[in-house]
Amino acid sequence: MKVARGSIGRALDQPDPAVRLYLLYGPDEGQSRALGDRLLKGLGATRFLVNAGAVRSDPALLADEAGAMSLFGEPRAIWVEPAGDEIADGIAALLEAPAAESPVVAIAGALRKTSALLKLAEGHRQALTHASYAPEGQDAERMVAEVGRAHGLRIAPGVAARIADACGNDQAIVGQELAKLALYVGASPESPKELDHDAVDAVGADMPEGDFLRLADLALSGELAKVSEELARLSSGGTEAIPVIRALQRRLLVLAPLRARVEAGERSSAVMTSLGKSLFWKDKPLLEKLLVTWDARRLETVAERAGKLERQLMRGDAPPPAEALGEELTAIARAARRR
Repeated sequence: MKVARGSIGRALDQPDPAVRLYLLYGPDEGQSRALGDRLLKGLGATRFLVNAGAVRSDPALLADEAGAMSLFGEPRAIWVEPAGDEIADGIAALLEAPAAESPVVAIAGALRKTSALLKLAEGHRQALTHASYAPEGQDAERMVAEVGRAHGLRIAPGVAARIADACGNDQAIVGQELAKLALYVGASPESPKELDHDAVDAVGADMPEGDFLRLADLALSGELAKVSEELARLSSGGTEAIPVIRALQRRLLVLAPLRARVEAGERSSAVMTSLGKSLFWKDKPLLEKLLVTWDARRLETVAERAGKLERQLMRGDAPPPAEALGEELTAIARAARRR
């Protein structure tokens, strides 16, 4: 059962006891994670973590855990993150089980329409699915303001827009930055404070997360030397790896439908013109170049590889994050140069 954006809040705040699976997916994983936390509050439940690899090895595991009574009798929710098609057999077993005491919350990244997990969940009445996309414009400002309230921050629209832009509209990054800003101004839910541009200047320095999209764009443009220079500036611990990968995924989400229109017969100049004011004027030359450089099939390949790398980084079974990110961006830049 697919739930639209306008209905998801009520579905999480007043959970249906018949729902066994909540599949929260999409490119904005920070938003999906926040929705999962909201569901926990609605259920009055605690989080019980289950590894996706364990479900892949033992498809009966989810049904067993969901059917088991909590040790102390308190409500709980089985939480799987990151989730993907590897847990599809386990989800099928869960949905076929005669009963379930606890729902399963699966947090997934972007899933293809052909995803076995997505097809299974969307077609079952005891499963709820919702796709999270990075908000834009006023929706992004509202998202920042809402996250800020949880930290005790009152954020005016202009400041919220600046923070959203610097963080690439990624709710997870926004949350991290607002936590630092709340600490700086001494804000808390019990003692709210106003957040102004001076505080952002002092703490964020326009938050370097805004450079993540530039690094992704350099790779897609084939700027191999500049990619190497930017990678050298990142921390050796690779803490920026996931934000950079997510920035790359956001750019691919913009490019893919535009390239599909070009391959359907539209001229690239007409496609760009049709975007009107929704396209930031500084991005126009870049997008025009990328539409020529990348075809739909190769964009899909890059998206699949980026999603796979993100899941590996989150599970901790990839090479060192900085090394894995560097290899992937270098491969993308080399592919773009060949084009």
